[in-house]
Amino acid sequence: MPTGVAYRVVVWRVSRLLVALVVTSAALGLVMPSPHAAWPAAPVVVGAAPLGCLETALTDYANGGTGWTGGDSTWSAPLPDDRELFAFSDTFLGPITPPSRPADAAFVHNSFVVRDATGRWSTVTGGTPERPAALIAPADPAHWFWLGAATFSGDALQVPLTEWRSTGPGPLDFAFVGSSLARFDNHELRAPPAVSELPRSRGIQWGQWVQPDGGWTYVYGVESAATHKYLHVARVAGGDLRRPFSYWTGQAWSAAESDSVRVADHVSAELSVHRLRDGVYLLTTMLGGELFSDRLVGRFGPSPAGPFGPAIALYRTPESGSAGLYRDADVYTYNAHVHPEYSTSTDLVISYDVNSLDTSPGGDVYRRVSIYRPRFVVVTLRWNRDDGASAERDAGAARRACASPPAPSPR
Repeated sequence: MPTGVAYRVVVWRVSRLLVALVVTSAALGLVMPSPHAAWPAAPVVVGAAPLGCLETALTDYANGGTGWTGGDSTWSAPLPDDRELFAFSDTFLGPITPPSRPADAAFVHNSFVVRDATGRWSTVTGGTPERPAALIAPADPAHWFWLGAATFSGDALQVPLTEWRSTGPGPLDFAFVGSSLARFDNHELRAPPAVSELPRSRGIQWGQWVQPDGGWTYVYGVESAATHKYLHVARVAGGDLRRPFSYWTGQAWSAAESDSVRVADHVSAELSVHRLRDGVYLLTTMLGGELFSDRLVGRFGPSPAGPFGPAIALYRTPESGSAGLYRDADVYTYNAHVHPEYSTSTDLVISYDVNSLDTSPGGDVYRRVSIYRPRFVVVTLRWNRDDGASAERDAGAARRACASPPAPSPR
């Protein structure tokens, strides 16, 4: 990712071992809940395995060189007519000659990839085939958008946006401008979307996750302060994200963004929060607070706003660092989140992205196209008080998700 690589770096070293270690909140410095709050009982992590069908399908499409050949963020949403949408931020396009791409391969800051009911893939960008451009760009041509968590509401695809600007010539010389919302016509994703600003008074990156629950839609924002990142929660009535936000104060909901409190720290720039079962919500993130970490962790809470309990390790990524699969100290992983439409209460489908610090033409992401592509894993949970029939129905459901279009989901 030529722009903002260091911003998203969260992994340096590698381990192939899945761990079931509970990391104490004291060790992580996690935000503690109200003394009156109770964390739900957490399940046990019993295993993890690559979800090869999604990786293989994307790889086969990418290696064809007709559109998307690599990207990050990797949000997903089911669309009408049994279509699946994957929303990517920084994106490489063709041409491509696996296992490498030429130095003049096209690069844009965001794109969609759609798989239809027949399994056919297509890429949606702006510009023309000869001169592709980002699917959506700010009014200022010196700025760019990265995409947030896409959701389908009514007849519109809603995509939060974070806007960025360059502050100098170096890879770290960029700054957050503000959050916006794009609404696409799901029948014609190439049509220019309607764009409106999201709240901007606090410098919070709203839309790093969006989760409908009951009669509300919860919008998660990430606040960055130096090397630390903190989670905030807002919500809107119904599903239209253009409606006024209410912000969690730790005790109640307020109409003022200034009242929003940090509900968790040590989070990453992209994450997810979704309902596993009644009264149990899972925050999934790469472990923040460390410059280089290869740990995917989960924290369980009783509501969409938490409080979220101690971090439980879900997975350690095998690609990054000099001891990793690429034997390359520049390779790292980042941006972990759950895909609820593929997941169940016992099988979590989680994606994460792979990248390299060596992004110059001819560097790692050009020499080895597999580096700059998402990975998918299934993390299997066991609950202490499972209904046996329910557990049996859930087992393997995530693995079967690749065989057919995903089931309808509020995401």
